[in-house]
Amino acid sequence: MNRPLAFDNDGLAAKANAPSADSVLAAKGRSFHWARHGLSAVHAARATRLYRLCRHIDDLADESPSRAWAQQALSEVAASIRADQSDDPILQDGLTLMRECDMDPAVFLDLIAGVQSDLQPVRMPDLDALLRYCYQVAGTVGLMMCKVLDTDARAAFPHAIDLGMAMQLTNICRDIAADAKLDRRYLPASMVGHLSPAQLLRPTAAESVALQACVARLLDCADTYYQSGELGLSYLPVRARAGMLVAARVYRAIGTQLRAQDGAAGSTRAMVSPRRKAAITAQALAAAPFSRFFWQAPMRHDARLHLALSRSPACSAVSFVRYAA
Repeated sequence: MNRPLAFDNDGLAAKANAPSADSVLAAKGRSFHWARHGLSAVHAARATRLYRLCRHIDDLADESPSRAWAQQALSEVAASIRADQSDDPILQDGLTLMRECDMDPAVFLDLIAGVQSDLQPVRMPDLDALLRYCYQVAGTVGLMMCKVLDTDARAAFPHAIDLGMAMQLTNICRDIAADAKLDRRYLPASMVGHLSPAQLLRPTAAESVALQACVARLLDCADTYYQSGELGLSYLPVRARAGMLVAARVYRAIGTQLRAQDGAAGSTRAMVSPRRKAAITAQALAAAPFSRFFWQAPMRHDARLHLALSRSPACSAVSFVRYAA
């Protein structure tokens, strides 16, 4: 079975040693590393393994020596998922996790498709296109997290998708400069015009105003999806509800930090301090037992949140049609 190639001096050697799932989460997912302590030991371990698997896919796209190399590597990952077989230690563990949790391979394949789209120059035309991308690279993770947390209720899936999409919108607003350096502009042209990534890094005064307005709108959009995500927490096991609530609130606080920075692309990368994380955690856990959404499932999901996905001519994501359409 073909496997993703990890580059050494020749650029073609396979990875010999896979980093531990916990070390990857601690180094690259500090907010999630904090929130996982609210999960049971089994759920925390699974979530950590899922994070490593998804981060592995991201890194193949972002840290490869060339776009052609990355495309080949991601295509080989997709082939491994379809065959349910791989020689790569991270993929081996990921496939084991998928079997343990009865995950649909189509969900992970849609995530890979989203990451593959990053290998071309990214110029988002409008909000609909951006939301579909958010579904592919993060809404899919929400679906997989349902399985990780032993949740099979179909009514939970749209809310899990929304939480993933909210977090991805936050990421996009936070990482404007980092993405621009990779020749990517996720900010919709319908909001900021057809700015090039270079212009995002050195905007004129007028462009800065447009960028700040765009970030504010996207963060407002993210808040709407966060709210929907939280409404679905009651479908999870009780302890998992607390862990995911903390994850959502801590990540949402990044947006609060960005608003304080006026969403400037060149600003210091927004981060939530450990002290602030502790305060958010305490507030969330103290209020949760008295919140209806924590115990009572919503009557229905707000279908308007997925109109941009279902109406898009480009919406061919198998997992969206299967689980949320």
